[in-house]
Amino acid sequence: MRYCIVLGVALLILLACRPKPKQTFDVILRHGTVYDGSGAEPFTADVALQADTIAAIGDLGDAAGKKEIDATGLAVAPGFINMLSWADRSLLMDGRSMSDIKQGVTLEVFGEGWSPGPVKRKATSKPVDSLWTTLGGYFDYVLKKGVSPNVASFVGATSIRIHELGHDNRPPTAEELKRMKALVQQAMDDGAMGLGSSLIYAPADYASTDELIALAQVASQNGGMYITHMRSESDNILSAMNETFRISKEAHIAAEIYHLKINHERNWGKVETVIAKLDSARKAGLKITANMYTYTASATGLTARLPTWVQEGGASAMRKRLKNPVTRKKVLEEMRLGIPTKNSDPKDVMMLGFRLDSLNKLYRGKRLDEVARLHGKDADETVLDLVVRDKSTIAAVYFLISEANVKRMLTLPYVSFGSDAASMSEAKIFADWGTHPRAYGTFARFLGKYVRDEKVVSLPEAIRRLTALPASNLKLKKRGSLKVGYYADLALFDARTIADHATFDSPKEYATGMQHVFVNGVQVLHQGEHTGALPGRVVRGPGWKSKRG
Repeated sequence: MRYCIVLGVALLILLACRPKPKQTFDVILRHGTVYDGSGAEPFTADVALQADTIAAIGDLGDAAGKKEIDATGLAVAPGFINMLSWADRSLLMDGRSMSDIKQGVTLEVFGEGWSPGPVKRKATSKPVDSLWTTLGGYFDYVLKKGVSPNVASFVGATSIRIHELGHDNRPPTAEELKRMKALVQQAMDDGAMGLGSSLIYAPADYASTDELIALAQVASQNGGMYITHMRSESDNILSAMNETFRISKEAHIAAEIYHLKINHERNWGKVETVIAKLDSARKAGLKITANMYTYTASATGLTARLPTWVQEGGASAMRKRLKNPVTRKKVLEEMRLGIPTKNSDPKDVMMLGFRLDSLNKLYRGKRLDEVARLHGKDADETVLDLVVRDKSTIAAVYFLISEANVKRMLTLPYVSFGSDAASMSEAKIFADWGTHPRAYGTFARFLGKYVRDEKVVSLPEAIRRLTALPASNLKLKKRGSLKVGYYADLALFDARTIADHATFDSPKEYATGMQHVFVNGVQVLHQGEHTGALPGRVVRGPGWKSKRG
C-alpha cells in the first residue's frame, strides 16, 4: 500500500512537470505594431485568429498558429471601410476587388442615391428580366457569386423614386408616397444601412425636402442613417447643408455628407464657414458626419452640365428633346447663364470615356476645351452633340477642388473616407472602363501622402477614421476595431512605404505597401498578392430582420 501511494505521488509530480501543450490558433500574426482603431498609440503584440474571429492579442509566445506570419515592422489595423463604393456591379464581374483589397479595404458600402435594389421587373416576353428585384435579392446573389470583401448598402432614394414615379418631375401622390415608404421599410428589413440620396442628378433632384424627410423617417425608425450627396457642393453649398440638417432634425436621424468638398475657385474661401456650420450643427445635438476622397478632382457624367428639367423622362426622352431646335436653344441659353451650377471652365473637364469606340479614339483623355476645338463648336454645343451621339452620360473628371481645402477637411475628426468608385482589376472586362485614380489610390494616398509625408493627420487617428469611426456611424457590430471577439477583418501594411501610384493620365495603377489582408479570418492578400479567396459576407444594418425570424 505504501509503495502504491509513493508511486502515485511520483506520477502526479511527473505529470505536473510535463510542459503544457501549446494553445493552437488558426493564424498568429507575430510582433506587429497594433493600431486598434481607437486612435490610441500603437503597441507591439501578437494577434491570433480563430475561424472568423480575433481570438487573442498580446504576448502569445506560448501559443502556436497553424499558420504564422511575421508582422515585424508592419502596422496591424482593422480592415478599412469604403463609405462610398460603386463596386456593386464590378464585384459581380470580378469578385476579387483588386484595386481596393490592395489598399486594405474589407467593407464596400453602396447606395449613393442609386442602390442595387429595389428594381422593377420589366414587362417583356422574357420570363425574368432581372436576377433580383429587392436589395435583399442582390445580397443573396452577391453571396452566391462570391466576393473577397464584405459588402453593405444604403437604399437609394433615387432608386425608390424611379421604382414608383419613373423619371417624372412631379411630387408623388399620397398612395405613391405610401408605396415608396414601404419600399424603404422592405430594404431596411433586408439589411440596408439607411437611406442614401444624390440630389444634383435627375430624377433625384425632383424630390422635395418633405419627400426626403418622409423616407428618412422610415430609415430612422429602423435605426438607420441618412447619407447624402447634397443639392450643391458649389455656389449653394450653405443652403444645401441647411436642407441636410433639416432632414436630420425632422426625421430624427443621423446624417452624413458624401464626399465633402467645395467646388469652383470662387467658393473655396467658404471652407471655414462650411466647417463652422458642421460644428455648430453637431454642438446643437444633430448627429452629423461626413466622408471624403483625397483628390482635387471629382468625376461624374458630362450630363451634369445640363439643366435637370431636360432630363425628365430618362435618357431617351432627353436626347429627343435635345434634337428639337427650340428646346436645344433654351438648354444652351440656360447653360450659358450658368444653370444648373455655373458650369466649370471647359479646360477643367477631362473626358474619361465614351460608349462609342470612335469617340474614344478622338476624344478620350482630352480636356473639353480641346474637344470643342476639334469638334468645331463651343463647349456647350459640343456637350449636347456628344451626349446625343454617344447615347450615354459620358464620364468626365472635373478639376474644381482646392488642395488647401482637401488638407483642411482631412483634419476634421468626424470625416471618414470613400473612393466614390468601382473596385477593379487588370481583367479584360474592365479594359474599356475609364476611371478616376481614386478607384486605385484613395486610401493609400491618405496614408502615404497626407499621413506619412505631409503629417496632416497622425497614423493612429488616420486608422480610426478608416475603421472605428465609420463602423460606429453605421452601427456595425464587432467590426471596425481590433479587439478580441471582433471579426477578423485586418489590414497589415508598411507605413513607411505605402503609396498610391494611379494618376489622371494613368489611373489604373495599383497601390503598394499593403502586405496582408484578412476578411472574416481568411487571407485574401499575401505579401501584396491576391490569394483568390472570396470570403466576403453581407454586413447588414440595424433594422435587419432575418428570414429565420
